[in-house]
Amino acid sequence: MMLTAFLFLFFLTGGVFPENNCSYQDVLNHLKLTKDNELYYMTRPVKNYKQPTHVSLEVLLYAILDVVEKDQKFIPYVWTVMRWHNEYISWDPHQFCGIDNISLPAGIMWKPDLTIEEMTEKDKTSPTPYLTINDKGDVEINNDMVLVSTCRMHIYKFPFDIQSCNLTFKSVIHTAKNIRLQASDNSSEATEWSREVMRTQYEWLFLNMVVTTVNATDWVSQDKIIYTITMKRRSILYIVNFLLPVLFFLCLDLASFMISDSGGEKLGFQVTVLLAVTVLQLILNEILPASSNRIPLIAVYLIGIFGLMFLSLLETILVMYLINKDSLYQETTADKDQSQSEECNKLGTANFHNHHIEVNKWTHCASIYDVSTGGTPSEHQSVAREGNSNKLMDEFHALEKLSEELGQIEKTLSLLLHNIKKEEKPGYWTTVAERLNRVFFILYLTVVSLFLSIIFSRWNSEEQ
Repeated sequence: MMLTAFLFLFFLTGGVFPENNCSYQDVLNHLKLTKDNELYYMTRPVKNYKQPTHVSLEVLLYAILDVVEKDQKFIPYVWTVMRWHNEYISWDPHQFCGIDNISLPAGIMWKPDLTIEEMTEKDKTSPTPYLTINDKGDVEINNDMVLVSTCRMHIYKFPFDIQSCNLTFKSVIHTAKNIRLQASDNSSEATEWSREVMRTQYEWLFLNMVVTTVNATDWVSQDKIIYTITMKRRSILYIVNFLLPVLFFLCLDLASFMISDSGGEKLGFQVTVLLAVTVLQLILNEILPASSNRIPLIAVYLIGIFGLMFLSLLETILVMYLINKDSLYQETTADKDQSQSEECNKLGTANFHNHHIEVNKWTHCASIYDVSTGGTPSEHQSVAREGNSNKLMDEFHALEKLSEELGQIEKTLSLLLHNIKKEEKPGYWTTVAERLNRVFFILYLTVVSLFLSIIFSRWNSEEQ
């Protein structure tokens, strides 16, 4: 009857609604949303308190602002849309010039007290000042939030890792007896709409968003809606800034085998390359979190290459030691030969002078002895000459025998030194060092190839 009267009035006025019911204030007056009745709408809008309020939630990922691996933080920019029904609000749009929805200040109406479990900092963006109500009593509020949430990072395959961070929405104080949560879209719809509105992704590539509704099994628990955001890291910058430089340093270390080991250039070169890898390790330590359960593959990659370079440095030190040992042996042998020849010359000259002095002494003593016995000078002189000649002959034979024995000893020593020099030729340790260098290079190249193939295969695997 009222509709018929309204249509009759509508045609009677020439299709124009009455002007006195064409304002939003008329709707508010009809709904008694005045200042005096404001408190009435602050309670949960149900006529029977045993009836729960059904709240639908829609979340769209607008941007990935930052992912802080060191602090394990995920900072997204999301849009949320909450919808619920207010049983006290309804009107006929035809009575109010076709007005079917109105906007009200968000502070005067009851709203679901939803929060995010993973949020660690309060949202810094201004809340939406208005909400929308339609003629059937459905209330909708849109809000955009910059969330600083905690997210456990799995960095084992860094920088080729895939991260999944959760945003869990639930009520602060209301249980399932008062509020029942439900997602207004499924996973495929949330993923598709998020890709359409996505503006920036930082260094990440958004893959999908999985929506999971956890319904409470009893009235004292709470419903939850979990939005799992999966994203993949863009690894190109890390490849250019970390992986390739370390690989280039390893190639330089391999190329250092072509540098001569006789000088100190190779040793200084390898120490410089080793220090460069150490600097990259310090930079990586500032990025990766210290609370990781597993050692990241990139850390194994850097430490492994550092260890290989360290072994190469030790091998260079050993080779240089052997070469220096050979040089010192040759110098020592030459010095010994020269000193021995000088000593022999000095010894021969000294022996000759000593024998000459002894012969003179003996001759002088013999003459004195003979004169003191009282014989005539001529007699004593003849006797002395005969005795001296006999003594000199005896001494000559003794010296000749001693000379033969010294000759035999010299031959024996010469033969022994010849055998020693034959066993340890000049350049022996240099030859050993060259062989060691060749063998180590082959083993070094083999170990490097195996190590890199294992690391890159692990990076390529599906394991997280």
